[in-house]
Amino acid sequence: MLQLFELFLSFIKVGSFSFGGAYSLIPLIEREVVQNHSWLSQDEFLKVLGMVEVFPGAISIKFATYTGFKVAGIPGAIVANFGNFLMPAAIIMIAAYFYTNYEKNDIVQKVFTGIKFAIIGMIAAIMYQYAVKSYVDFKTLIFLLLGAALIFFFKLHPAFVVIIAGILAVFIL
Repeated sequence: MLQLFELFLSFIKVGSFSFGGAYSLIPLIEREVVQNHSWLSQDEFLKVLGMVEVFPGAISIKFATYTGFKVAGIPGAIVANFGNFLMPAAIIMIAAYFYTNYEKNDIVQKVFTGIKFAIIGMIAAIMYQYAVKSYVDFKTLIFLLLGAALIFFFKLHPAFVVIIAGILAVFIL
């Protein structure tokens, strides 16, 4: 029962502070599941991160499901996801009210701008950490550059980038 409560609290934290979408919350998830509770090792966290990027859906839901299931089976997955979902749902309802009523307010605009740029910094930091902790050689660097080029220059849908990378990896890696 204590593990379920800890899962709920950990993922309510993740859900409460996951501003900016998927990649901004990876450091939060890592702190909770690796550093604070040791539910996953650093190596396992990176492997799961790679796995959750392949499957569709929200990263936080996939991490909550994986971690919750590993720690406490199906009840753990349910409790972790409930914690993950509860605060964002409440926060978005409150934010929607204030934003629709005060969107022209200078302070509200400044708050959202500040949050946006802080999130960009968080995303850059986790990308750097992910790249440094991953095994990078000439072949994997090709995949990194290919993925970036397909998105930036060719405007290819991310799903196609994943499929192309998977197929090429069979032959190159």
